[in-house]
Amino acid sequence: MTQEKYIEISKTFLKELLGDVSGKPLFELWDGTIIDGDIKTTKVVIKYPWTLREMFLNPSELSMAEAYLYGDMDIIGEIYGIFPLADHLTEKNFKLSEKAKFFNLLRKLPKRDTSYEKCHAKLKGEKHSKERDAEAISYHYDVSNDFYKLFLDRNMQYSCAYFESPEEHIDVAQKRKMDYICKKLNLKPGDRLLDIGTGWGGLIIYAAKNYGVYARGITLSKNQYEFGKKWIEDEGLGDKCEIYFMDYRDVKREEKFDKIVSVGMFEHVGAKNYKKYMGIAYDILKDGGLFLNHGISVRADLYGVSRSTFSENYVFPDGELLPIYFTTQIAEETGFEVRDIECLRDHYALTLRNWVKRIEKNEDKAKEFAGDVKYRIWRLYMAGSVYQFEKGEIGVYQTLLIKKGKAGKELPLSRKLWYCK
Repeated sequence: MTQEKYIEISKTFLKELLGDVSGKPLFELWDGTIIDGDIKTTKVVIKYPWTLREMFLNPSELSMAEAYLYGDMDIIGEIYGIFPLADHLTEKNFKLSEKAKFFNLLRKLPKRDTSYEKCHAKLKGEKHSKERDAEAISYHYDVSNDFYKLFLDRNMQYSCAYFESPEEHIDVAQKRKMDYICKKLNLKPGDRLLDIGTGWGGLIIYAAKNYGVYARGITLSKNQYEFGKKWIEDEGLGDKCEIYFMDYRDVKREEKFDKIVSVGMFEHVGAKNYKKYMGIAYDILKDGGLFLNHGISVRADLYGVSRSTFSENYVFPDGELLPIYFTTQIAEETGFEVRDIECLRDHYALTLRNWVKRIEKNEDKAKEFAGDVKYRIWRLYMAGSVYQFEKGEIGVYQTLLIKKGKAGKELPLSRKLWYCK
């Protein structure tokens, strides 16, 4: 079959598939043919005659994502413009006659004439065992510290910032987030602080320098551990701050802390281990001690309904999200008192928009440090997360808990001190 025939089939398929859908981006075929759309700032480039067949013969979120990851199609301009259409295509119940028409068109397109090795996570063992969790964390976080530096702030905070305005620089907003957490925990000189899932160590360094606490962080990422260890040494904080390469389940129960924080780690725990996670935090916290748990949630009506196959395979393997009411229920069943809950959904959307802009600006360096596919994975997942946060499908909450016994002693009567400069 000639190239001209493939072009005509592809044009016909796209027009049939998209129909009168509003909010669709521009499409461009491999010969430069343009199929007009409503979103002029986003263009989907179909790079090969086989692309549409690969994407839609057995359509799924994963088949569409992999077409982009492995270079069968490109997304030019604002990547956010693809998500309303992707939602429409994955949610619409096409008639049997429509499906037959699509199939007959797609099977006339050629099969992919080259093969590639997929780089998705290949985890082994029991889900949320220590060994498998270590593999999952390494897959996501041990990409390249230089890669993460390209889009994160100067303090290497890989969680939502706390903005006063959308225009604020991310360095300022992330520093405010760290200070906000320290204030919520009512940190005082001499306090012993544990950071579960400390990342590169930015928060423990900030707390030790600015609040006079002894701060310990733990992580399962070898890259983060090595980076944080050197950072602490460079800051001359070896007597106030330390970072351990360890699983949270290996923290000694007899060792006690005044305050505990966990930012962006709860999503990796897994439903089967949520009670164990809360129980460990409760056991190692002193009476009257505070625990701030900062984690992404899923909207209650979406819990258990669907799962992102793209994220599961390429971003956060074994990651699990809970509705916020499950988090507080488990905390209370453990013995904690819930003292404050704050939703930071808008802040995470702003943070992710910053990250997407920064990684796109540094595309060449990102590909140099992590490769083309990893760049595409992170661009797609971060932009998709913006879309989910802005739609309210997912949220993020800071939940402040207290170990009863001296309930209320560690907290001021008013929140006003949290907002002091």
